Amino acid sequence: MELKCRKIGNECYGYQELSLLFDISQRLLDSKELKSDLSPIMSLLVKHLNAERSFVTIFNRQSNQIIIKAAYGLSDSQRARGKYALGEGIIGKVVELARPVVISEISKSKLFINKTRAELTKDGEELTYICVPLMLDNAVTGALSVIRKYNSVIESDEHIQLLSIVGSMIAKAARYKQEKMEELENLREENRKLQNAIEENKPQNIIGNSGKINELFSLINRVAQTNSTVLLRGESGIGKELFAEAIHTNSNRSKKSLIKVNCSALPETLIESELFGHEKGAFTGADQQRKGRFELAHGGTIFLDEIGDLPLPTQVKLLRVIQEREFERIGGTETIKTDVRIVAATNRNLEEQIEKGEYREDLYYRINVFPIFIPPLRERRDDIPILVDHFISKFNRKNDRTIKRITTSAINMLMVHRWPGNIRELENVIERACIMSKDDVIHSYDLPPTLQTAESTNSQMEGGMMSIVEQVEKQLIRDALTSTKGNITKAAEILMVTERMLGTRVKKYGIDAWRFKV
Repeated sequence: MELKCRKIGNECYGYQELSLLFDISQRLLDSKELKSDLSPIMSLLVKHLNAERSFVTIFNRQSNQIIIKAAYGLSDSQRARGKYALGEGIIGKVVELARPVVISEISKSKLFINKTRAELTKDGEELTYICVPLMLDNAVTGALSVIRKYNSVIESDEHIQLLSIVGSMIAKAARYKQEKMEELENLREENRKLQNAIEENKPQNIIGNSGKINELFSLINRVAQTNSTVLLRGESGIGKELFAEAIHTNSNRSKKSLIKVNCSALPETLIESELFGHEKGAFTGADQQRKGRFELAHGGTIFLDEIGDLPLPTQVKLLRVIQEREFERIGGTETIKTDVRIVAATNRNLEEQIEKGEYREDLYYRINVFPIFIPPLRERRDDIPILVDHFISKFNRKNDRTIKRITTSAINMLMVHRWPGNIRELENVIERACIMSKDDVIHSYDLPPTLQTAESTNSQMEGGMMSIVEQVEKQLIRDALTSTKGNITKAAEILMVTERMLGTRVKKYGIDAWRFKV
């Protein structure tokens, strides 16, 4: 004769109980949203115990109220009505006393208040109510309830033990999820604070929100608070002057003057006079004394743009000013002290100039105290849309236009262009497009013809196979160095080559790794 479990009539109850606990534990571990994932767990309990319904209630200590968090076998309206005060009904007593309660026949119990308005019997048979507290660190956090058909054979202690285990698992999982949610919310709040700090400290004269431009803002805010010399490096047209203004504006010298000098725009015979001034009669045409830019910038900042174009004789005198913070006017004997912060900029490769003897190495090290490399526009294309909007607004005001938007096709053309002239070129392109527009919308055909050719976007592949392979290889190296901020070792790991092999190719293609260290 086949032996069957007297409780469920088939395979061993103990084995099924272990399987149930394992299944519940896996669901709790895999749960992403515990509130929605508890209902399937209630369903597993109901099926395992051959019950009618099951639900979890949570005790809110602030409101002193107990509410149904998840349920199986209850409608939405029944769940909504399931709210209990501490000590109210079976659930309220369980939470208050931190002890399980079993009501064998709920229709005969005064303790069962039936707030959900669910049926008290099933097919004419009595229902049994089993409720256990959810315990965590010796504190009650809620209750787990099961309602099933009355069966005098079943011992309630076994159900209490099982439900207590499940309740403990749910309570621990809930705390873990809550801690993770709080940790995530704290991280979000911290991120919001950092974003707000970036926005607050973001230079008003620089447009952009890409990752690279935000890193530059961080560097600017950090160095601006010091008196250190800054060297801005990058291609022509990227707005180095704007970054110099941002450094001055965010410094403790902001109330003093920012004096700008374009070293390449002045002839060699006049640049010393411009920088250091001259006395009356120092040379032909010097009919009066004139203060130089360093003297005018006293207490403030001097911006030496295109410092790589300074002639060697002037480099010697500039070196002395940087070292000693003093100079004499041309034709004068009086030594003038100056308290000035130097911000320099260049688009030249100063290291190559030093090797050729065109630039003094000692001056290079004096101005290269805090170098900031400003990436070209093609390396921060995410800034193009916001720059376009800025320039459209600017030229609407300037030319009394009402350009409302730019089409997607036009934006796409701007995004693939190489921008050899950088932001200055983009500004000119948008100004022309605003003039060409006939319907207050910038279309692709409003853009210059050069943007609509393969040559302008540098997308054509010239030469044979080896030439094309080298172009691709060079771009892969640049991308790797960009992502690792110029770290050769990490870039080699990304490209899956040896550091020596990558170093050889970097030298072959003349790639300056330091340019990527932003």
